[in-house]
Amino acid sequence: MTFLSAQYFWLFLFLVALIAKGDFKSFSFRAYGYVLTFVFIIVALTKPVILQEPVKKEMVLSDVIIAVDLSFSMQARDIYPSRLIKAKGTLKSLIRAHEKSRFGVVGFTTNAIILSPLTQDRELLEHLFGSLDENMIVTKGSSVMSALELMAKMSKSKNPSVVILSDGADESNYAKEAEFAKKRGLVVNIFMLATKMGDSIALESGEFLKDAAGNIVVSRENEAIKELSEATDGVYTKSFDELLNALRSQRGEDEKSEQSVVENIELFYYFVFLAIVIFLVSNTTLKRYVIAFLLLFGVSLDASILDYFADKNIKEFKLANAHYKNGEFESALSSYEMVKSSDAEFKSIVFYNMANSLVKLKEYKRAKEAYMKSLTLSYSKEADDNLRYVKSLKEQKQAEFKKSSKKASLSKGKKKKKKKEGGGSNMNVSASSGSSDAKDAKKTSAQKKIDLNSNKTKLSSKAYELINKRQVDEKQPW
Repeated sequence: MTFLSAQYFWLFLFLVALIAKGDFKSFSFRAYGYVLTFVFIIVALTKPVILQEPVKKEMVLSDVIIAVDLSFSMQARDIYPSRLIKAKGTLKSLIRAHEKSRFGVVGFTTNAIILSPLTQDRELLEHLFGSLDENMIVTKGSSVMSALELMAKMSKSKNPSVVILSDGADESNYAKEAEFAKKRGLVVNIFMLATKMGDSIALESGEFLKDAAGNIVVSRENEAIKELSEATDGVYTKSFDELLNALRSQRGEDEKSEQSVVENIELFYYFVFLAIVIFLVSNTTLKRYVIAFLLLFGVSLDASILDYFADKNIKEFKLANAHYKNGEFESALSSYEMVKSSDAEFKSIVFYNMANSLVKLKEYKRAKEAYMKSLTLSYSKEADDNLRYVKSLKEQKQAEFKKSSKKASLSKGKKKKKKKEGGGSNMNVSASSGSSDAKDAKKTSAQKKIDLNSNKTKLSSKAYELINKRQVDEKQPW
């Protein structure tokens, strides 16, 4: 197994303080759940994979050449946020959505320039066009013919697909362009980036672009360019989906490429799944349904695992009894809190012994709560008497605890079997005295099963000089 983003392992540093503390016995089940959830999330972030051998696949590619109108009129804002910005977004969407193709990009005004030759490197294409600064385009005119002539030289395909992103350019008749494209086998698709209402074009000075007669230029959709697409069996559209479908139907086998493809087996979602399950189990009632959940997915439970949890509770209970007998009431309390069981009678004994420890520590309020929990789970006269006595005590006075609390903790359980109200009221127990209840706890637990980017270059100044060559005025704006 290999980790593709191993840098995320540094997040484990947050667990250093927890490990340094080392008091894991005081952790609750929920706390362990939080820790495991955190661990699995970190592992998922590192992107674990099982590496596979690269497989060589032969791909058949078609050639698509995109020509982008870069003339001054493309800065009109009848298409939000502007025609040129919309053209950039369309180009990016096109090269991402149209797979198994080589793309070439041409920019044109009154003359054309290759922005990118035919390539499969989509990231490079996006960067080159994204780095184009429209503020450096000052040419007020556009020639579709110059773009067609350049595109015809870029591909050796018999019928390469061509996409022109434009507002229709300047011509009122495209018969000449249509004849040229048809002769060269170009399938021309027009993606119109203008509206019939059009828009005026603002200059840097704040004024609007005017024609030779001094009238404000309103650049509109030039539908005359539709003749070009109709003559070459292409589409004339403003819909991106329609353009994409047309390109897919025009696909040809222009280039065969053999590529090495590595398909690694991703493992991160397994760790995400484990993190979610552990979080839910430790914070919700889902732990009651763990067995059914595991069985649903065919997970078999080993009896040794079940015995492990049962034995752990028994050992912790005996340890707590030993601490109490030695007068180590704080340690006894901590150990009792670690005992987990779904058996009501056994749990009642645990709460009863916890209450006795709290009384020894003079924490009468908490002792009262523990006695009440014990009585809620299973009634005994000793616990009832001690609860009444604790209620009458004043915390500022040091009172002697009742003599009844000196009896063995497990005697409660023994007497209950005989009179249904037995048990001593104190923790003066021996290790052997906990054996019968420990066995019950073990049995109950067993029955429950488990309760639980490389350097990128921009266009050179020479490129802008070529784009801006032969400036003309738009005397007949469309």
